[in-house]
Amino acid sequence: MILVAGSANLDFVVRAGHIPAPGETVLGHSLATHPGGKGANQAVAAARAGAATTHMLLALGADAHAEPLEQSLREAGVQAHIVRCADTATGTAFICVSDDAENAITVAPGANARLAPHHLPPLDGYSHLLMQLETPLPTVIAYARAARAAGVRVVLNAAPAQALDDELLALVDILIVNEGELTSIAGAGGRVRDALDRLRVPLVVVTLGARGCCARQAQQFLLQPGFSIEPVDTTGAGDTFCGVLVAALDRGAPLASALQSACAASALACTRAGAQTAIPDNATVERWLAAQPAPGDARMAALRAACGLDN
Repeated sequence: MILVAGSANLDFVVRAGHIPAPGETVLGHSLATHPGGKGANQAVAAARAGAATTHMLLALGADAHAEPLEQSLREAGVQAHIVRCADTATGTAFICVSDDAENAITVAPGANARLAPHHLPPLDGYSHLLMQLETPLPTVIAYARAARAAGVRVVLNAAPAQALDDELLALVDILIVNEGELTSIAGAGGRVRDALDRLRVPLVVVTLGARGCCARQAQQFLLQPGFSIEPVDTTGAGDTFCGVLVAALDRGAPLASALQSACAASALACTRAGAQTAIPDNATVERWLAAQPAPGDARMAALRAACGLDN
């Protein structure tokens, strides 16, 4: 059983030819609203991955923006533990998606900033606690400390990127980051392998966009190449990866299999618009995976080189 503690936002999504530069006005094609927020996206992804009972702790305002978020969680089968903030708006995100599927996101945290240490429910029965960094950092640390004391595995998706101190990292069992987030935490750029060598977290997974992902566990590296797709919207792809990965580990899947499922679900999510609306279920992922060719030597070699593992 998984507990996701984190953010929920109503996403306002404008599609446009390109993402505006500073000071530029761009005419968009359309506006739509979608349920989102890193925490809620990951909870939906974990629930749709199958076999994992998923709960979520979140904070919402007492406003109209809260209902679509609650409905999305209910429809995905997520059991929500809601902190209701009557004097604060529900979190929102303003997203511009370009015609080549890239995005730029600005978040107004709203009620997400009110999630506090005392809101954590009892942790009996949970195997994993999955968190992100769209809620207050002291709250994230308090939850990680409580989970460690309860014997619950702490999974942190360290996004949005920021520097983290050793106190939090010492409490984390699984760290999931992209390349930019890895650089922020490790304190320097360079090769993925070199940055990973500076982190003492037992399992670190680095997502590498279309190239796939790299995991380091007990000084052993696992690589999973990405899949070829025609992207429509990359919003929520990383969140899909996180939720599916934790769901697979919760049901006892080997790490290599969990990484493959997470990469496949993330790729499929990029072929549809929206965040939670684009997250596939486990049956869809399995059917799609069965039809995919094995990665060739050239793709694996390129991934090894990108991670600094080619020598």
